[in-house]
Amino acid sequence: VATGDAALEARCAVLAELYNDGVNPASVRWVSNQMNRWASCSPATREIRVSSRLRQCPDWVIDAVLVHELAHLLVADHSPEFEELANRHPRQAESALYLEGYALGLGLRVESGEALD
Repeated sequence: VATGDAALEARCAVLAELYNDGVNPASVRWVSNQMNRWASCSPATREIRVSSRLRQCPDWVIDAVLVHELAHLLVADHSPEFEELANRHPRQAESALYLEGYALGLGLRVESGEALD
């Protein structure tokens, strides 16, 4: 489980090699101010921020979220090209379903399709 920023960054580097053609972000960190998103990516600065609410999720869910955000380093929008990159993670769809249920359990209003970024 990636509990600290360094562990999260290390996990992201592994995932970038596996699913994102080795393209890494400048930084990856846990944040507590993501109110309506699970994570976000700023392609211009190459920064990925992950909601600290995900710390208690299974590793495969966090991995799928990271792969989604990594894909934004190559394609900024949610075009078919982006979806193809994000869906390289084999459990991307399953992760989205998990996060919908998780949001309900937390009492969060997270719109489907906008939960990640």
